[in-house]
Amino acid sequence: MALIKTEKEIERMREGGKRLAHVLYALRDAVKPGITGKELDKMAEKMILAGGDALAFKNYQPRGADFPFPATLCVSVNDVIVHGIPNGEPFKEGDIVGLDLGLAHGGLFVDMAVTVAVGKISDADRELIDTTEKALNVGIAQVRADVRMGEIGSAIEAVARPHGYGIVRELGGHGVGHEVHEEPYIPNFGKPNTGPVLRAGMVLALEPMFNLGTGEISNGKDNFSYRTLDGKKSAHFEKTIVVTKEGSGILTEI
Repeated sequence: MALIKTEKEIERMREGGKRLAHVLYALRDAVKPGITGKELDKMAEKMILAGGDALAFKNYQPRGADFPFPATLCVSVNDVIVHGIPNGEPFKEGDIVGLDLGLAHGGLFVDMAVTVAVGKISDADRELIDTTEKALNVGIAQVRADVRMGEIGSAIEAVARPHGYGIVRELGGHGVGHEVHEEPYIPNFGKPNTGPVLRAGMVLALEPMFNLGTGEISNGKDNFSYRTLDGKKSAHFEKTIVVTKEGSGILTEI
């Protein structure tokens, strides 16, 4: 498995990223009180397959899991941080919902996530969502060839700290492309000028996760969903990017 992607592979992933962003933004716009995660999951699967692409998450069995992930879309509601299995419970006004989706285009994977408000939400929840998205953009801004990984985590952590948000330390970003999850692991905390050196041609999925409470987490009964230990809400954003000599390029955008 090559951590450095070829120009042809990057172009294929860029096309896959456009397709993924188109699907995920359609799902984002469909979120409203009364809709269910299962409905969004069916919508995601139908759109991906109609585009001639392959499902990245459905039937994917990560190391340590007892069974494969049973859905196309991860739907993480309120205190579920990531990897929530969509169900038939309708979303309620005031919920916040993480939508995490991947696909394979031409055999190469891309990955993306957003957190969405269901109707009117509290000011605290809106700030959590906005700050987590800001942290993703700040993290991306650190990326360029010959920079060390710690620069990314340090910058993301610096966005969370003034708000007192819990930073999930057990989960983070990752390489992506030939597999759904590849090396390197990218924590959302760290120290500048530490960690592995980024190289041009690496493709990374950055994904900050901030909690309104502590950073402590628990694994759900379904063996996939991770929840905040204190039951407080969590937000999550993710984009797939390519490392370049000048900086980075976002692959998951329309």
